Amino acid sequence: MTATERVTTARGAVLQTPPRLSLAQLPTPLQRLDNLSREVGGPRLWIKRDDLTEGPAGGNKLRKLEFSVGQALAEDANVLITAGAKQSNHCRATASVAARLGLECHLVLAGRPPDGVLDGNLLLDDLMGADATYIHPREIDRLPEILGDLADRLRAQGKRPFVIPLGATDAFGLWGYVLAARELQQDFERLGIAPRYVVCAVGTGGTCAGLALGAQLFGLSTRIVGMSVSRSKEVCSADLEAVAADWCRHAGVERSELDVDFLDDFVGPGYGRADAPVFSTIRRVARAEGLVFDPVYTGKSFDGLLRELAAGRLRDSEDLVFLHAGGLFGTFPHRASFA
Repeated sequence: MTATERVTTARGAVLQTPPRLSLAQLPTPLQRLDNLSREVGGPRLWIKRDDLTEGPAGGNKLRKLEFSVGQALAEDANVLITAGAKQSNHCRATASVAARLGLECHLVLAGRPPDGVLDGNLLLDDLMGADATYIHPREIDRLPEILGDLADRLRAQGKRPFVIPLGATDAFGLWGYVLAARELQQDFERLGIAPRYVVCAVGTGGTCAGLALGAQLFGLSTRIVGMSVSRSKEVCSADLEAVAADWCRHAGVERSELDVDFLDDFVGPGYGRADAPVFSTIRRVARAEGLVFDPVYTGKSFDGLLRELAAGRLRDSEDLVFLHAGGLFGTFPHRASFA
């Protein structure tokens, strides 16, 4: 069910991946946004459709979970434990994978328990049989302890839990986007383009860090631009450097500084909240291209991309790529803001 892969870097080094579970429908399409490209007057905009990795588990998290859950199965786990915000895409994807594999799933969600009809990702978590525990958002600093206590309780019941961190952002999960950088390189060669920038949202940072590591390993001459959805660029940079260093230790790769441009100008009201321009951008993209972004990650970061272009930045390239990380189900709880 799981397999490892020997990966050859641009310098000829051969790396061995951890156990990988085949979950995602790969490669995902790299699609040109003709209508929006004309609207903004260039560069040509492209979108990497990682929202299409797979149905209810779709989005960027599935690439990471291939390795996180692969490691869980290698350790003979029968329970997956993870955490996130109340409408976490990562938690929903983990619940879907657990159901597909016949594993238990326990979610620790930051926020108030729902007091009415379930909506968005919470509805899907429940449909797929995940057990949810709610904590106050201020307790997120104690998350490792909370997850550890939950794992201990499940072990006392004779179960074999495996803890996946926020966003599957660790030395296992990063492999998903290290290899996605190789996939992008193949996309660019096939299409005959050489984008100077790949733009992605930054939450926990695993997607951005993995892309940056992969770009270095496979000789991809493209800068990764990380649009923070919640934190300052100083905090993002420090966290990503730490998780990248951990990945390098596990992979046996010589450590080098991440080549990432962090932007924190578009955080807005904070994580999980967005201001009016973001909702306008989501509507604009939906009407121009038939694509739906969410206000937490993709809508906020794509709005930032458009603002950068309007200010004359990111225009020194004929082609520009945006990573669509998914998040469709998280759009519905924000329906009032679209009115």
